[in-house]
Amino acid sequence: MYIATYIIDLAALLYLLGLLYTSTALNIYRKKPFLIGIILTVIIIVSEAGTVFTDNGIISLRSINIFCNILGFALTPMIPIVLTTIFDRRILGTHKLLLVPTLINIVATVLSPLFRFIFYVDVNNQYMRGDYFFIFITVYIINFLFLVISTLDVGKKYNYPIMRKMVALSLFTIIGTSIQLVDPLAYSSWHCVTLSLFLYFLLMSEFDSSFDTLTGLYNRAAFDKAAKQIVGPKAFSVIILDINDFKSVNDTYGHDYGDTVIKAVAAIIRESFNKHYTCYRFGGDEFSIIGNETDQEKIEHQLRTMTNTLAEMREKGNPLPTVSYGYSIFRGGEKLNFHKNLKDADDQMYHFKKLHKAGATHETTVPVSVHDT
Repeated sequence: MYIATYIIDLAALLYLLGLLYTSTALNIYRKKPFLIGIILTVIIIVSEAGTVFTDNGIISLRSINIFCNILGFALTPMIPIVLTTIFDRRILGTHKLLLVPTLINIVATVLSPLFRFIFYVDVNNQYMRGDYFFIFITVYIINFLFLVISTLDVGKKYNYPIMRKMVALSLFTIIGTSIQLVDPLAYSSWHCVTLSLFLYFLLMSEFDSSFDTLTGLYNRAAFDKAAKQIVGPKAFSVIILDINDFKSVNDTYGHDYGDTVIKAVAAIIRESFNKHYTCYRFGGDEFSIIGNETDQEKIEHQLRTMTNTLAEMREKGNPLPTVSYGYSIFRGGEKLNFHKNLKDADDQMYHFKKLHKAGATHETTVPVSVHDT
């Protein structure tokens, strides 16, 4: 029975490896940590299979049993670290000290055949947990807590909409793998990890496909999906932005510089709006923002931050254009018509464009579209 389950897990991981190789949706920077995760899981599954089939009292197999246990206990706490880097590949660069518990576990595991730290295989080739087995459990828990906390932190920082799914998947992995810690004969951990890697792959592929490749902002499909999820009387604001005179930028400097301008403006938009807003590239030189902020003064403050940053860049010699914008606020309390709010914001943006062509600036007062009871 064990042979069949291990073969199924290994076959599934090889299939995932094929999906990883051919995937065009997954960000290329995620492929390396995914590959490392698959390789680690394969090694650990083979090691666990080795312990199952050699822990049988046959003394000649004792060395193999010890070696397989060393691999399993040393590598297992690395799995949550790898899952963390799949989501945020730069996190270990700023949190190197978090690798210390993993290194302690590796050292304790390697020394276990001599000092019985994590495990011990006696002269009759019988496995038993070591005197300091809690080191392995503690490091394992620390690394999974690191996975959950870092996921929440990154999601909060960038306002990612998949945080609940990511945390739920992390908790699923923790619970599934913890069963075997309680009952060593319940070989469920690596079925759970294999399934988790598949779910991470599907989730991250969907996530990465929601971004615009040029700017790194969410794309139009993500905007449409977010708009459909706005239901009921929930208050929100929607902002439409459009680069002024973008055609002349392309005609004067070329399309390559036009792409550079779009990327620069997108970066400024992203940096100018806080976690209460989600920024999208609507298409071409047009952008949109959905926010849960409905205070007109605060929205205007965010917009001034953006226009001031653009002005500062121009003063430094960067030929960046100005941006026209319009916004609409839905305060709730009435039947929602998102498309009407979107059209109101769009109309206001075009009104600003006319003012721009007439030589006016965004300091000109224009009535904002507000919907409430």
